[in-house]
Amino acid sequence: MRRIFSIIVSVLLQPLVAPSLVFGLVLFLVPEATSIPEAFKSNLFYLIALSTLVIPMVTIFGLRFMGTLKSIHMAELKDRAIPFTVTSIYYILTVYFLYQKKELDPILWQILGVITLAIVVLTMVTLIWKMSAHMTGMGGVIAAVLVMGLKFPNFQPLYPLLGSLVLTGLVATVRLYLNAHKPIEIYVGLIFGFLICFVGFSWIWG
Repeated sequence: MRRIFSIIVSVLLQPLVAPSLVFGLVLFLVPEATSIPEAFKSNLFYLIALSTLVIPMVTIFGLRFMGTLKSIHMAELKDRAIPFTVTSIYYILTVYFLYQKKELDPILWQILGVITLAIVVLTMVTLIWKMSAHMTGMGGVIAAVLVMGLKFPNFQPLYPLLGSLVLTGLVATVRLYLNAHKPIEIYVGLIFGFLICFVGFSWIWG
């Protein structure tokens, strides 16, 4: 039962969910963080979620179906290279698409650009070492909440921060329980994701 619960948490709070959490925070919980009109926020959120979550996930399942990927959990280092590289390409293309849309707030491509930078570096590291992608994502979410709290006085970060910390602890626990990572891989992933996103988001709203 514990293993099933751990697998469910690991899948539901996979790394690809993190960008949607960050953009949900920016678009809906901190409206002053962007100049995007309210009427367009939902459609933009769905577009970003499609590009950064749904399409990469469908691709990963496709790779598993074709036998290119042994398991969608990618427990072994060698299983990560192709999915991570393909995901990086999707993210880079989405950043470029948002950048080309000059009518949109540049905050959008800048936020995704920071996240994409983290993913590209993670992908390169993954070629030689299994740093936790789950914790990189959660570190980025925590960084986003903290930066929003520091930059926008009207945003009350207490409950979002507590929620993100609880989810981070839960994800770390289940990843260790599933023997998906060693503790050092968990810690380094969390610190890396937090630092790169904290610095990047602080620069965006500096």
